[in-house]
Parts: sequence; C-alpha cells; structure tokens
Amino acid sequence: MVNKLWFEAKNINCFKNGFRVIRDLNLKIAYSENVILIGPNGAGKSSLIEVINRNIYPVIANDSKLKIFDKELINLWELRKRISTVNNDIKNRINPNLKVFDLILSGLYERYCYIQSKSESDSYEVEKIMKKMNISNLSKNSFSYLSDGEKQISLIARALIKKPDILILDEPIASLDYRSKFFVVDKINELSKLNTKILCVTHDISTITKIYDRVIMLKDGKIITDGEQSKVINSENLNKLYGIKVKVTKNNGLWNIKRLSK
Repeated sequence: MVNKLWFEAKNINCFKNGFRVIRDLNLKIAYSENVILIGPNGAGKSSLIEVINRNIYPVIANDSKLKIFDKELINLWELRKRISTVNNDIKNRINPNLKVFDLILSGLYERYCYIQSKSESDSYEVEKIMKKMNISNLSKNSFSYLSDGEKQISLIARALIKKPDILILDEPIASLDYRSKFFVVDKINELSKLNTKILCVTHDISTITKIYDRVIMLKDGKIITDGEQSKVINSENLNKLYGIKVKVTKNNGLWNIKRLSK
C-alpha cells in the first residue's frame, strides 16, 4: 500500500454559490503520506475538504477525473467510515455537560450525545484511545470544563475511535491561545504513531511539524507549489502565497514567519 493512492483528482473544477472555488486541480495523495495543506483564508482549503467528503461535486468534463479510495463512485457510508474530519463547527453540536468518555464513545455511533446502550468492547476502545493519546485524566470531565486545547484533542480522539484510514484536521489550532496551541500540536505529532494518516488544513505555518511528509500551498483555488517541507517552505513561496513580504526561518524543528517592512 506504500504508493497506493486514496485521493486522485485530474483537472477538477468546483463551483459554490456561483463562484469557482477549485480551479484545475491535479492532485494525488498516497496512503503513506501525512500531508499539510496551507493557504490564506478564501484559498479553497475548506472547499477541497468538501470535495473529499462529497459535500460538493466537481463539474463533469471529458478530461476530468475524481477518485477516492480508487473509486469514482463511493458509498457515503464507506466514506464516513474511512475518513474522519474534525472542524471547529463540531464544538457547537456537543452538550456542554457531556463527559469526555461519552463524547469519544459517541464517535462509534456517528452521534454527539450520550449513548446508553454501550457495550464492554465499546468502553474498552474508548479507554484504549484515551491511553494512547495520554488523556485518560480527562475521562470524567464535562466538555464545558475543558480548555480549548483539551476540547480539540477530545474531538480528535472521538474521530479516531472508529479507526479511520484518513484523519482530516481543519484548522486544528485556530483561535487557540499559545498554551493550547502547543498542547494540540504536540498531541497531533504523537498521532504519527497510529495507523491513521493525517491531512491537515491550516493557514498557520506553526502547525507544520516534522510528521508531515508533504506541504501543499493553495491560493485562489489553485495549487501553487507542492513538495517536501525543505523544498517548498521558503520566503519566496510564502510571499507569493500570502501576498506580503515575509521572512521564513526554522528553529528547533518549527517554522516561523516574520513580516518584513512594507
């Protein structure tokens, strides 16, 4: 499965509310890769997630092709089982009094509420994922009492409980303070030990750590560069991506961006 593809798009164009949000997309992603997709707000990052999750569909054309898990037509139930997506909208669906244990368990049932008829095997799976992610101490805490970082990690654990092939993280550190941001980034790094591969979508360069094999830069619905971190993360590409003059440096394995004078 090393070079086998789970996502393959050829000459894909997508429209949303009358606007073209994906332009001439040519992209292949292998099972073996952890990938980070970076771009400014409005670049088309969320639209690409919607394409993957079959929430929006490409325009049909003779020279275009879209395959997910090597299928042009895929059952949505199979898709939901094999891909888990965590975005910031999920937090609004959760009862603030729901305990973390029950939140994670609800992922087995594709729901966001307390599950009464849980089995011993269900409970075992919850305990196992919490132990792997080192969050067993949060088990009995109500969702509303968690820090923002703990909320995010609990939602990621919920997404992982069903053992998906692919975990999509949509802006995982958006709106977090520095403490929560570092907590979440560290936990995501630990996920590289699991079998699930990560597609992370972000506008924040500090999200990019050593676990990512590949960085894709997206602007105005088009890929402007794609490759290994060391080859694509540089001041020239970031200037082009964000439309401002910046200097990019790397310290202790983390990327930093500094704005230069106007």
